[in-house]
Amino acid sequence: MGKDDAETETDGRAGVPIWTRVLIGLVAGALTGAVFGERILWLDPVGQAFIAAIKMLVVPLIFVSLVGGISSIGDLGRMGRIGGRTVGWYLVTTAAAIPVGLAIAVWLQPGAGMGLVPPSATAATETPSLADSLVALIPENAFAAFSSGDNLQVIVFSLLFGIALAAVGEKGTPVTRLVDALAAVIFKLTEMIIAVAPIGVFALIAVTTGRYGIDVLLPLGKLIAGVYAGCLIHAVVTLGGLLAFVGGVSPLQFFRGVLEAQIVAFSTTTAAGTLPVTISCARHNLGVSEEVSGFVLPIGATINMDGTAIYQAVAAVFIAQAYGIDLTPLQYATILVAAVLASVGTAAIPAAGLMVLSIVLTSVGLPLEGIALVAGIDRILDMARTTVNVTGDAAVSVLVAKGEGELDLDIFNERPE
Repeated sequence: MGKDDAETETDGRAGVPIWTRVLIGLVAGALTGAVFGERILWLDPVGQAFIAAIKMLVVPLIFVSLVGGISSIGDLGRMGRIGGRTVGWYLVTTAAAIPVGLAIAVWLQPGAGMGLVPPSATAATETPSLADSLVALIPENAFAAFSSGDNLQVIVFSLLFGIALAAVGEKGTPVTRLVDALAAVIFKLTEMIIAVAPIGVFALIAVTTGRYGIDVLLPLGKLIAGVYAGCLIHAVVTLGGLLAFVGGVSPLQFFRGVLEAQIVAFSTTTAAGTLPVTISCARHNLGVSEEVSGFVLPIGATINMDGTAIYQAVAAVFIAQAYGIDLTPLQYATILVAAVLASVGTAAIPAAGLMVLSIVLTSVGLPLEGIALVAGIDRILDMARTTVNVTGDAAVSVLVAKGEGELDLDIFNERPE
């Protein structure tokens, strides 16, 4: 399974996709809350149980995803320049996508005026200095970080653990196999919890609309517009600019060459399922060599999530605005770092976007209940973000191929018939 293709999953009940059932849950919950008003608040424990189940997964999911994702890349020294360039470009493009999403959300203000009350509001505390914040990222006790749910410390430990595991080579094979087995179990548990998401979303939305009224859902249109605008800007300006000014190739020719993969990604919302088409486009339309495309694109389907990063940024700011929470510059920076690091490896799990969003929200102290507001329209958002994910994969394959002298410019510049 590839990034953000959880919505294509079913649990065997008449073959109805999970995204369809979540959307039905959202609509039914909104109508139920509107009809019954505050009389429906007795459903609140059901929604809170769903949120608790998601919280339960966050820490183990961070660990197995990051460690598994990094160790699967292998020995970057052995891979040489191609490996370094590939991972470097993927991190750069993903990191560049997040400020685009943040800027769009701050400008568009999709959640402003919703007036939701944070379920567990805490007293304001003094903002620590940047130096103190950086030192605090390193856990003095890794087990304490895991037990307390300090997600940023867990991310840092998992990142270092994954790098060390890749560095020890064959000696770490037993640990790698153990992490892979743990990942399989955690991902299966994730599937089980996501399977009941329609019930959880129904309860959360019913309680929300019962307490605040149906108007609380109207800003979702702005959220959709923000994600689509961010994805378009990143694809055209960021990726197109890198291709033009770093790669020295025509962005227009690139978009012509990758169009088929984009259409498949938009319609199926599965980057893994689109991978064969992406490789074909890269080789036959963009002139990327078999060696580079065969190495760069599968890694991209695992760790590169440009569109998802934009979604995380816009959704996080939307939820903060919905609950009237003013984000500090440090929290904006935390969203950037958490979204990039949490994205590594989580692409292979069901509902990757939803789970990464939960990690980002907890990293900056935002209410996980806000997930219910975006879960029902996740399929619509997924169409845009998966398309940009695939576009970013193909763009990096061109940049790496050009840098390695493995790009056939005759094929790249050939006008399609």
